[in-house]
Amino acid sequence: MRKMNHPKLMLVLAVFWLTGGYALGQETDTTVRYNQYGARVNRTPLKAEERNGILVLESKDQKYKIWYDARVQVDGAMFFGDTYNPIGNGTSVRRARFAVKSQFTEKWYGEFDLDISNSELELKDAYLEFSPNERLSLRAGNYKEGFSFESTTTSRYLTFIERPNAVNTFAPSRHIGVGVMYHKDWLFGMGGIHFQTVGDPEERLFSEDNNKDYGTDEGVSFTGKLVAMPFHNDFNKGLHIGIAGSYRTPKTDAEIRGHERYSTRSLTSINRKKYMDTDLISNVDHIVLGGLEFAAYHKNFRFQGEYLMSNVHRKKWDEEMPTEKFDGWYAFGSVLLFGGKYNYNTNDAEFTQPTRGKSWGDVELAFRYDYLSLNSGMDQIMGGAGEGYTFGINYHVNNNVKIMLNYAYLNHDRYASGKNKLFVGYDENGALTKDPRKVVDANGKAGDDFSFVSVRFEVDF
Repeated sequence: MRKMNHPKLMLVLAVFWLTGGYALGQETDTTVRYNQYGARVNRTPLKAEERNGILVLESKDQKYKIWYDARVQVDGAMFFGDTYNPIGNGTSVRRARFAVKSQFTEKWYGEFDLDISNSELELKDAYLEFSPNERLSLRAGNYKEGFSFESTTTSRYLTFIERPNAVNTFAPSRHIGVGVMYHKDWLFGMGGIHFQTVGDPEERLFSEDNNKDYGTDEGVSFTGKLVAMPFHNDFNKGLHIGIAGSYRTPKTDAEIRGHERYSTRSLTSINRKKYMDTDLISNVDHIVLGGLEFAAYHKNFRFQGEYLMSNVHRKKWDEEMPTEKFDGWYAFGSVLLFGGKYNYNTNDAEFTQPTRGKSWGDVELAFRYDYLSLNSGMDQIMGGAGEGYTFGINYHVNNNVKIMLNYAYLNHDRYASGKNKLFVGYDENGALTKDPRKVVDANGKAGDDFSFVSVRFEVDF
């Protein structure tokens, strides 16, 4: 028998040691391991794979899986128009997210997500989920409430750079709570009881002070939605028909307890002016939110729209006050030009990453109209109204990279004065005024209108 020379023998042994025996088709490493606390630990070899641009580590029996989810969105915007209030062009890191996600067993899942955009640390998703079977899930922690189709869709798969004004204004985002999700065939349901937002340090300080100094409860919300999904087993087409509602008592993260405020930055994060703004609404007893959702898709065509409303019920001592009513809606259509198709996830009742039609990617065209009114039907609060027209071009390069270009035009009414801090037109003397009642214009123009071009470079990995 020919003897193996020493260099080859050393190479085989090195490969065997580095791979834990897998190089020779064996799993023979039974060395006992201990953690930093001195306790003996179980050992499970993990296999590394790249799945659509995401690194995943998974056990052979698929009962344990862990992966990292990072996302960076770099935005820029340039504004146009003869505005009453100057707007500066700018850039920002809109999102810089890092998340760790893990499937512990077949039934347990956990997620931890941070945003460090523009050097500001903010906790996003942080929750534990238990799934007794493939249809039912129970969740506890900090996560998005089940309200609004566009709000619950991850920012990774948004069609436009910013969500519509009505969604940004009314849809509650992440709050600490417990909830349940259920899906079966054509039906999806989600509901939960939610409490305080984790928020930024200022919001947390307001909450703690209100609790400590005044003994104020954090507030509670009951939120849920139901979605019907006809054609749920057809991968080429589908419908989404949903209804959502939320009953909410005032949260203590407000600057003043017992108050509510609705405001929005009009489809951009670069311009920090909030034209439509109710200011603080006092004596809030509870709030009722409602929403209707509709979407349809067929291969490379997609349509989506929502109507959202908020009724702010007010009460001073035992005396009922007028209910402030606000609402808004949006609708958009989009198309993939080069053979791609839209994909819908029936487990979560939302759209996921589209399939690209070419090896070099795909191009998506989209147009959206959205409207928001923060003028109460009782004429008690006139926070302004506005409409937006947005045209978008998205280049889906690969699983990891997307480039977005938006052109938007914003048309505000005379009451969109940013809590009476912004000019809304000219008075009878030809001077700029912030008072909507004093605006006089022969052409009937009132309210600040402008357009802008924005761009986003996004990488997900």
